[in-house]
Amino acid sequence: MGIMVTKDNQERDELTRRINADLREKINKTSKVDSDDKDPDFVEDSDYTKDLKKTGRFGWIFIFLIIIVLLALIIFGASFAKK
Repeated sequence: MGIMVTKDNQERDELTRRINADLREKINKTSKVDSDDKDPDFVEDSDYTKDLKKTGRFGWIFIFLIIIVLLALIIFGASFAKK
């Protein structure tokens, strides 16, 4: 019984490997990416992202300030909840 199960598992593993290899080959054939690595879903080419700019060097400061304000509001609210 154990020999049959092991043989069955080995056949499944071999079949899975062949299917994966075939799928990888098909994907590589159909998705020939240009040398400039274009985004396949064309997000970079859409009108929505046309005039957007990257976050500046000091963008993390705004995030830090927002976190500080939120913490201050939580502490301020907790001090009124105790009274």
